[in-house]
Amino acid sequence: MQATTTSFGIEEALEQLGIKGVNKGTSTGKNWFSNGEEISSFSPVDGQVIAKVTTTSMADYEKVMESATSAFKTWRTKPAPLRGEIVRQFGDELRRLKEPLGKLVSYEMGKSYQEGLGEVQEMIDICDFAVGLSRQLHGLTMHSERPGHRMYEQYHPLGVVGIISAFNFPVAVWAWNTALAWICGDVCVWKPSEKTPLCGVACQKIAAKVLADNHLPEGISCLINGDYKVGEMMTNDKRVPLISATGSIKMGKIVAQAVAARLGKSLLELGGNNAIIVTPDADIKMTVIGAVFGAVGTAGQRCTSTRRLIIHESMYDKVKDAVVAAYNQLRIGNPLDEKNHVGPLIDKDAVKNYQKALEKVVEEGGKIIVEGGVLEGEGFESGCYVKPAIAEAKNSFEIVQHETFAPVLYLLKYSGDVENAIALQNGVVQGLSSAIMTNNLREAERFLSVEGSDCGIANVNIGTSGAEIGGAFGGEKETGGGRESGSDAWKIYMRRQTNTINYTTELPLAQGIKFDL
Repeated sequence: MQATTTSFGIEEALEQLGIKGVNKGTSTGKNWFSNGEEISSFSPVDGQVIAKVTTTSMADYEKVMESATSAFKTWRTKPAPLRGEIVRQFGDELRRLKEPLGKLVSYEMGKSYQEGLGEVQEMIDICDFAVGLSRQLHGLTMHSERPGHRMYEQYHPLGVVGIISAFNFPVAVWAWNTALAWICGDVCVWKPSEKTPLCGVACQKIAAKVLADNHLPEGISCLINGDYKVGEMMTNDKRVPLISATGSIKMGKIVAQAVAARLGKSLLELGGNNAIIVTPDADIKMTVIGAVFGAVGTAGQRCTSTRRLIIHESMYDKVKDAVVAAYNQLRIGNPLDEKNHVGPLIDKDAVKNYQKALEKVVEEGGKIIVEGGVLEGEGFESGCYVKPAIAEAKNSFEIVQHETFAPVLYLLKYSGDVENAIALQNGVVQGLSSAIMTNNLREAERFLSVEGSDCGIANVNIGTSGAEIGGAFGGEKETGGGRESGSDAWKIYMRRQTNTINYTTELPLAQGIKFDL
């Protein structure tokens, strides 16, 4: 396990993206302004300050909202295919800047460079999806019970969409929301994580260029920066009909209550406690690939990361040995070095939570079979690099019931039929992603049935992470119930309206009611 200290061209990437030593963190497009305090963005890769960002004051926020609400009046009148053309151009700019933006994602957040490039590719993919969707925003027609009447439904833009994103996907989740909101005719105000503010600045500069090139008004894409207090400005603002928030369950409950208090709409993507079931008919090679990438990808900091491996007792030792052997081959170090598999955790608080989880599982009676620990020495100076760990545990352990945002994998044993494994899989409060490894058709179909996985995502013979743009992404239970990205997720960004047209000279009432004058 070795780390390197070279920057791998990060300075050039920052220059290409327009990132300076100190950056204003509030923007309505081409206009940038901030009167809040400065925050520093530290890279977990080497512990260095990348750059600084000034945060959004209340006065700054009011300027943003004035601009956004004004821009909405213009933007909503543009034909949806024209709005799609703007998204197409935005996607092309992302293609042009894929490498530097992917490098910034890797350096500021800590995920591998390949995962950083993959995240930018997700942005490009959702733009492509949205462009096609811009010509398909459909309602339904239905038959009226009254002669000479026509009924149909249509969708209209909501207005200002507030987006609160998390550090682990510092650009993709914003794009999931923004690309769809834009083609729906909405304008967006984005608060990125205060742990990855530079990614937000970079994306806003890209969007602002496209909008300015097309002579569109300020306010269609807006950026605000700061801690939770800045987020509260949006969640409590009646001018923001929809808040899309990604983060912890604790955060989601706070957001949901604040938005519900003003009868607004929430789209929540919260924690996951994802499991892979391994049955006696599983392909072990595929299982190892899916489980290891799911558990250590992004250093275990994905909401879809694999937290639990539920293995049938007849396969337990064989699968355990194979997974442990794979862990021994992992390379940990600078994520910009493509030879490495695992980068750092986001910060030292995340490291403390990782250490507490390993201590807790032992206290509850678990057994560590792949030792964890914090890495020190040359290349690990940031103090954020940890060893991916594996523990044998029980589903009933308190620590197993919680999501630890770190590379800690729990091995659980089950006996009997697949129903017992499904019960373990469902026996947590989270309900995001799930998977089963089996070549048995009956087991697979049982897992996908109404009596199977209770998660928003259920996979067969692939892992828990790696969702594609075409499908709706989101989970059930305390994961929040939101859906983003593909399928008909676009409907959350619009308001539905039912229309009835009477083209006769009479006015019959519904349900045969008589009202004669």
